[in-house]
This record gives sequence, C-alpha cells and structure tokens, in this order.
Amino acid sequence: MAGGDSLSGPANRAGERPGGRSRTLWVTWPPGPATFGAAGRARYAGLGRVTAGGYAPHVAEQQETGQREAGQREAADPGQREVADPGLRRLRERIEQGGAPRYHESAAAAGKMFARARIAGLVDDGSFTEDGRYANALAGGLPADGVITGTALVDGRPVALMANDSTVKAGSWGARTVEKIIRIIEKAYADGLPMIYLVDSAGARITDQVDMFPGRRGAGKIFHTQVRASGAIPQVCALFGPSAAGGAYIPAFCDFVAMVDGNASMYLGSPRMVEMVVREQTTLEEMGGARMHCTVSGCGHYLAPTEDDALTAVRRYLSYLPANWQQRPPAAAAGPPEPADLAALIPDSERQAFDMRRFVRGLVDEGSFFEIHALWARELTIGFARLAGQVTGVVANNPMFKGGVLFVDSADKAARFIQLCDAFNVPLLFLADVPGFMVGTSVEKQGIIRHGAKMISAVAEATVPKICVVVRKAYGAGLYAMAGPGFEPDATIALPTAKIAVMGADAAVNAVYYNKLAAVADPADREHETQRLRAEYEADIDVLRLASELVIDDVVPPGELRAELIRRFAAAAGKDRSFSRRRHGVTPV
Repeated sequence: MAGGDSLSGPANRAGERPGGRSRTLWVTWPPGPATFGAAGRARYAGLGRVTAGGYAPHVAEQQETGQREAGQREAADPGQREVADPGLRRLRERIEQGGAPRYHESAAAAGKMFARARIAGLVDDGSFTEDGRYANALAGGLPADGVITGTALVDGRPVALMANDSTVKAGSWGARTVEKIIRIIEKAYADGLPMIYLVDSAGARITDQVDMFPGRRGAGKIFHTQVRASGAIPQVCALFGPSAAGGAYIPAFCDFVAMVDGNASMYLGSPRMVEMVVREQTTLEEMGGARMHCTVSGCGHYLAPTEDDALTAVRRYLSYLPANWQQRPPAAAAGPPEPADLAALIPDSERQAFDMRRFVRGLVDEGSFFEIHALWARELTIGFARLAGQVTGVVANNPMFKGGVLFVDSADKAARFIQLCDAFNVPLLFLADVPGFMVGTSVEKQGIIRHGAKMISAVAEATVPKICVVVRKAYGAGLYAMAGPGFEPDATIALPTAKIAVMGADAAVNAVYYNKLAAVADPADREHETQRLRAEYEADIDVLRLASELVIDDVVPPGELRAELIRRFAAAAGKDRSFSRRRHGVTPV
C-alpha cells in the first residue's frame, strides 16, 4: 500500500491512528462515528492559514460557535446523544458505518479510504454538518443512498461537499443519490460556497434508471447545475476510484481535478463495452486511468500518489481562490522569493532551452507556486502563486519542452486557466518566451487555428489586471496569445534580453531573401551575407527601439522585475473591468 501504511496490524482502539495517517481510520470494524470525529491536521500545518478572503467572517464564526457549544453540551452531559431514541441512534450508527465489512476490506486492499475518512481528512475537525443522512433509510443495504453530502470548514472557510461511498453498491447512483447531489450543488451556488466533489462511483444503477436518469430532477440536472455554477463558485474534484459513464462529467465540469494514481479513472464506456461496440481491446488504466488523463487527455489536473496527497492538493488549490466570483482571492503574509539569479537563468542564445518554472519560483513568494496541469502540454506552464502575499495567476512559455512553441493542447490549457482566473478575480502574469504557434500539416488538421483563436479570445476577454513580460522573445501570434500590447494589458514589460517580431531573424531572412541568397555561388560569401542580413534584422527589432516607439512600457533588469510587478499590480487593482456590450462571446471551439 502506498506510503507504507499497514492495514494488517492489530486493530486500533478508537481514535488511535499509527503515524497520524487518516488512511487507517476505518480499519477497525465497526467504524463508529467517534472514529471519524477527528482528522489529523498535522500533515497540513505546512500550508499555513490565509485570511477569509472576502468570506463573511460571521459564517465561519457561527459554525465554530455551533461546534464549541455542542462540545460544551456533551461535556456537561456525556449521555445526552444517546437518550433520545436508542433505535434512531443504532440506525445512525449503521448509516455512518457504510456498506458491509467485505466492501471495506476490499477497499482497504486497494489502498482506498472510507468516504467518511476522506471527509475527516479534508475538513477542519468537527466542522462537518451532514445533509440527507437518512436518504433511503427504509431500504436495506443503502446507507445514505451511497453519497454523503453537507457543509464544513476547510482552513476556517465554509465549503459544501459530496462524497461517494464506494462501500454502498460501488458508490452508484439511485434517485435519492442524484437528488442529494443536486441539492448540495444548488446550496453551494445559492450561498456562494466552493463545491468539493470526492468521487468514487461506478455510475448509475441500471435497475433504478427510470427513477434517476431521464426526469427533470434526474442525473442530467446535476450537470446542468454544475454548468450554471461554473465561474460563480470554485468547483473542485478529488477522484479516488472510477467515475464511469455519465458520471465522468462531474469531474469534467470541475475547475480542478486531482486523480489518485493507480486507482482513479474516468471513462464513458468500460473496456468490455468498448470491445463490444468498436472491437477494440484495451484496459481501464490505458483508456481512462489517472496517469493517462493527467498526461495525455488533459482531463486530470494533478496526479496524486496517494489519497492524502489528493486531499492536500484540494485544500491548497482552494487556498488561492475566493468563495465566489463576487469576492477577492485570499491574501497571505508576504514572503521573499526563492533565492535565484534570474539574469543567470536566461541563456544568451534564444535557441538554448531553460526551465521557466525555475524563473517563476525565483520571482514569486517562496513556496507559493502551485502548478496546474504540470504533466500535460508542458510547453506552457500555468499555476497560482503569490507576489507579496497577493494571489496571481501565472501563464508562462517553457522552452524546456518543445521550445515553448504553442500547440493545440497548450492553447486549450491556457484558455481555460485564463478564464478561471478572470472568473475569480485573480490577476494574470504572462511570461513570454514564445516562437509562436506550431505549423505543419498535423497541427492544421488538429485545428491549431481555432484552438489558438480560443486562447487569444480568452486573453482579450480577461478583464482582471494583466501584465505581459517578454522574457526573451515573443514572435508572431505568440505575442498576441501572451497578452501583448494590442490586448490592453496593464503593462508590457521587456527584459533586456527581449525581442518582439513577426518571426525570428533566421526565419525572416529565409522568407525575404531566399532567392537572393540562393543566387550567391560561393558558400562563404552566402554565409557572410546571411549573417549581415540577420544582424540588420536584429537591429530593427532591438528592445530599445521598441521602447522608443512605445510598443513596450519599460525595460526592466531581471533583478528588479519582482518589485516592478508588485507595484504595477497594486496600481491596477481597482481597474474598470467592463469589456463589451453583449451576453457572451461565441467561443472558437
């Protein structure tokens, strides 16, 4: 089992967790309510706490007050929870135990936590308030109808959540399961709370399809509600097991999806169905596994080695975002950047690769860079960071991979992240070192033009403060895609190494002077003339000339860039964010 957790040792007494690992919470049977009442918070201590970020403080205070008063009542009368109705108490305990022991045991063998243990490992101790606990209580073997929903605090901030219970009919959906999921998303949207999905579900119960699939409050309503909430509240998914068939669209409509390597999967049809329909033999891991979705399809944003790591990723992701679109991102204490010589990181030759992620870490507050989609379309680096404690979205070309050229996937990756930041009031920092968009038959067949247009549209529509920094080069439409001067950035800054042009010198000389150079018979003379024309072209696009023509706003040495950005973002914080008279644009899909 990942992380060295042992599930074969002696049974734990209630409340004891060897090594502080929440994964051992449910090994002892029956896993009574007390077992899930306290989750180890020590492993999250390194994340720090952030300010409420626009949340109404009284909401968190009311929840904390309710928890404190409940604890005081129980301390005064330890038996108070048991005097009301012994039958009800036993029913509640059975519900909280989930499915039969054999299903817990098989989950343990696969290295999976019980759904209530996942909740305990995610939320603040004692903060979870459950809704719909007694759904389908009169039916045998369907505790909570296979899904746990409610509200809680995460780092002192209110959230709504749902968690599939894979020990109850493999976490499949019945009519009440669907209704509970719809209700909690509606509550999150109405109250302006982030919505967290802890997914581990085999999909719809075919035996219940008439009740849960086609109607006005059927499964389709889940996705309709998710789409309505998109951009209004953060929607975050941690995927621990399957998300099958129509259920795969729950993570698809989320802003961020952490997938547990080896266990998580998303797919529309099982391998058996695929073989039956298209005569293709495949495996679940190959077709819909976590690693495939985080490296090839882009459906997964973060590949988590363990369930604990997935929960940590969810907590950290939410720490950068406000509760909803009407609030500002949460601030944190300002900190210095990671020690780095930014000038030394940039090679003299524009053809030489370097890792832009190191440049980012040397620019932002130390330890604050949270990369998203790190394993997919790596020629573009995106993620959240903090500059002097303020949340900033980073979009950076990375020459370490494919020379930083923009492809179909990297254009999609950028467009979605830019829209996310704009939706939740996160300023955008573009770090350009881009030769342009990829050319050739293959990418044209893939639709590079419409995908590039999607990214450029997102840049144009983003009304949050945005600053373009040309680190080394910005050629062709790559300049537009990285928020160049024509896209109304709050500033266009160049480092002394910067070049802005329709294309690079070599390509330009070849395009303009090919016939002239071909007519030079002597190879040495041809090379000499090529270098002369190249130098002439380089002088024409010199960074100081661009500054003198007001193409760029300032030329800043790398060592002064961080302070410059902090000042400029602070000045742009109150900008007018109106854009266009319309309902919405027509995205070039």
